[in-house]
Amino acid sequence: MSNYYKKTDPVSIVPLGNYDEREAREALTELLSKIGGLDFIKEGMRVVIKANLVSAMKPEEAATTHPVLLSALCDMLVERGAEVVVGDSPGGLYNAAFVGRVYNVSGVSAVEEHGAKLNRDFSESTAYFEGARVLHNFTYTSYLDNADLIINFCKLKSHGMMSMSCAAKNMFGVIPGVIKPEYHYRFPRYEDFADMLLDLDEYFHPTLSIADAVIGMEGNGPTAGTPRKMGFLLASHSPHNLDLLAASLIGLTVSDVPTLEAALRRDLIPESADGLTVLGSREGLAVENFEHVVERRSLEFSGNGKNPIKRLFGKIAGEILKTRPALVKSMCVGCGVCARICPAKAIAIEDGKARIDRSECIRCFCCQEFCPKSAMKVKRTFLARLFHRERKR
Repeated sequence: MSNYYKKTDPVSIVPLGNYDEREAREALTELLSKIGGLDFIKEGMRVVIKANLVSAMKPEEAATTHPVLLSALCDMLVERGAEVVVGDSPGGLYNAAFVGRVYNVSGVSAVEEHGAKLNRDFSESTAYFEGARVLHNFTYTSYLDNADLIINFCKLKSHGMMSMSCAAKNMFGVIPGVIKPEYHYRFPRYEDFADMLLDLDEYFHPTLSIADAVIGMEGNGPTAGTPRKMGFLLASHSPHNLDLLAASLIGLTVSDVPTLEAALRRDLIPESADGLTVLGSREGLAVENFEHVVERRSLEFSGNGKNPIKRLFGKIAGEILKTRPALVKSMCVGCGVCARICPAKAIAIEDGKARIDRSECIRCFCCQEFCPKSAMKVKRTFLARLFHRERKR
């Protein structure tokens, strides 16, 4: 069991309808006051805010943590005498030019006007984690070594592989961008990939997690989806309890989200959001008809039983219900980004269009996440769509 997070850790929630600077500061202050405020911040502390800066996308595209919220948090930390660094490793090159462009396009450069610094250290370190479930050796961004503590400031979004991107998934950004595909290849099973993410959470153990769910993303997330007004902020000392409440507010259960299943296996969360201690009212904040990508991952289709017929049915059902990346040919410009980033080398450019080798595809959705033209989509089979509609009824 984690030494850092408990399933009894409360989750704070407050409404916030827009990114007005004054309202954002007031909402953050109220949000954090419900769980003890920032009293753990001492003068001279070096605090890293691990934002979600997945790609060079404008704030209104709802893929990255909004700069108004980051700036407000920086103000609050600097006022307490902290040295604040904001950083992330987006998908792509981990160097000054590439990440600098992400800082500028996402608007996150604004934090430098609020007493914080942007990470400019693009070196890498290696770690051995004896207590890991699956991730015993890994490479990470060195700037984190200088942090006295980490604040995980994520964005609530749909996600092709993990169903939801929020606090637990956000810590994948500690892995340098160019080697992220390697980790998809090392852990192609969703369960193992989720355990890898939780190992990162345990190793770096952010002291505080905050979710920007003012305007999130639904549909073809985490980069090519549709902005969706949600109207709230979440915070907790447990990223997993935060994720459990976030999932419930967008219509997902533990069995829909692999990172929540992994957290439940580790006894880090209650069995459902009903078991959480929620500080603040969630009434009226549930997002109706949120468009997400869900696969059936419950034991009904696991095929782990001794009965060979059940195992066979489990395998067949699993194949029938699998989502997969699919190309919209009319949108593809043959740029080759998907082919370069594919960890399984399952994509080639032929006749100016991407082609996916289904026999090699590991369904990590890296191509869908980083296609600059949003030509890769998460596709459900007809039976999967039908099954999902029945579950929702």
